[in-house]
Amino acid sequence: MSDLKTQIEDFGRRARAAARALARMSREQKDRGLLAMADEVVAAAPEILAANSQDVEKAKAAGLSGAMLERLALDPKKLAAMADGIREVAALPDPVGEIIRDWTRPNGLRIQKVRVPIGTVGIIYESRPNVTSDAAVLCTKTGNATILRGGSESIHSNVAIAAALSRGAARAGLPADSVLLIPTTDREAVRHLCEMDKWLDVIVPRGGKGLIETVVRHARMPVIKHYDGICIMYVDRAADLAMAESIVINAKCQRPGVCNAIETVLVHRDVAEQFFATTGRALLIKGVELRCDERSFAMLDAERETPRAKRIVPATGQDFRTEFLDLILAVRVVDSLDEAITHIEENGSHHSDGIVTADAETAECFLGEVDSATVYWNASTRFTDGGEFGFGAEIGISTDKLHARGPMALEELTTYKYVLRGTGQIRT
Repeated sequence: MSDLKTQIEDFGRRARAAARALARMSREQKDRGLLAMADEVVAAAPEILAANSQDVEKAKAAGLSGAMLERLALDPKKLAAMADGIREVAALPDPVGEIIRDWTRPNGLRIQKVRVPIGTVGIIYESRPNVTSDAAVLCTKTGNATILRGGSESIHSNVAIAAALSRGAARAGLPADSVLLIPTTDREAVRHLCEMDKWLDVIVPRGGKGLIETVVRHARMPVIKHYDGICIMYVDRAADLAMAESIVINAKCQRPGVCNAIETVLVHRDVAEQFFATTGRALLIKGVELRCDERSFAMLDAERETPRAKRIVPATGQDFRTEFLDLILAVRVVDSLDEAITHIEENGSHHSDGIVTADAETAECFLGEVDSATVYWNASTRFTDGGEFGFGAEIGISTDKLHARGPMALEELTTYKYVLRGTGQIRT
C-alpha cells in the first residue's frame, strides 16, 4: 500500500470515529464549536490571506482565466463574510433529531422516522477556497465528519482555512478529527478517496466536468453532483421586455464564471426584433459575445456597423450545449413555448432554467414541464444558491434526483432511520 493511500485510509478511520462522537453531541455543543470556528477564521486572517496570495500569484503565472482567479482570490471582506456565514449556520435550526413522521400501529407499536447524520462525507473541489469553510461547517452542524480534498490552485489557502477551523473546533470541545483536509495536490489522492467506501458514506465533487466524471468513474460510494451549469432563460411573447433585459443581463453578466449564470437565451419570435434592438445591444455594450442562430443573427443587423460587430457570431449546435463560464451567450429565436421547453430538455443540464412572461398560464406550464432542479418565473437564475434560499451556506448544487436536488445544505446532509418502541409485541 502506498504512503498516500495509507494516509488517506488513516484519515478515513479517524473521520469515522469523529462522526460517531459528533452524532452524540447536542445542538448547543455543535453551535459553540461553529462560533469558535468563526472566531478563529477572523483571528487567522493574516495567515489565510498570506497563503491565498501565494495561490493567486501561482495561478496568474499559470495563466488561469479571470473567472478562475475571481473564484480563487480572498480579501478581508470575503474572509469576514466567511466568518459571518459560519455564524449564520450556527443560528439555523438543527435538522438532526427531527421527527419526520410518527405513527402507531394497531398492535400498539410506535414507529418514528427520525432525521440523523449521514456519517462521513468526502468533498472534492477545485479552486474556490470558501468551499473549505462551507463544507466543514455544514457537516459539523449536521453531526457529520468531513474529509476535504481541494484543488492544487488553492492548496495553501485550503490548508490555512482548515487549520483555523480545526483549532476553533478543538477549542470548543468538538472532535479533533471532525474536519480533515488532505494536504497534497497528488491526483492519486482523489482516486484513493473515491475507493474508500469502508469509511466514507457519500462523496460530493464540486468543480468542472472533468473532475466530476473522474469521481463518478472511481467512486465506490454514492456521489451527489452536477456535471454542467447550462442554464437557459426563455423570453416569452408576453414578456415585459424591460424586465427581461434586467433579468438576462443580471443572469449573464453579474458573475459569468459561476454555474447558475445563464449560457443561453431563447426569445419568442413575436418579440425577438424588439428584444435584440434593446437587450441585444445592451449585452454587447457590456462585452458579451453573442453566438446567434440564423434568425437572431439577422435581427442584430443594426449592430453590424459598430465596433461591437465582432462579438456577433454565428452559433454552432455545440454552442447551445456548452457551459461557457464567460461573457459568451448562445442566442436562439423560437416559435413557441413548446419549442423552448424542448430545447431546454434536449440541450440544458437540468440545473436552473427560467421564463420571463406576464402570462400566468404560460408560466405555470413552463414551471411544471421543465425538469430542472430549480425553475424560475420572472427572476434571475443567479438565485440558485444556498445562501439566497435561506439555507446559510451550501455544500453544492445537485442535478441528481436521489437523494438531493438543487442547493444542498443542512437537510441534504442528513438521512433518516426508523425508531420503533414497543411493549413486548411479537409478530405472529
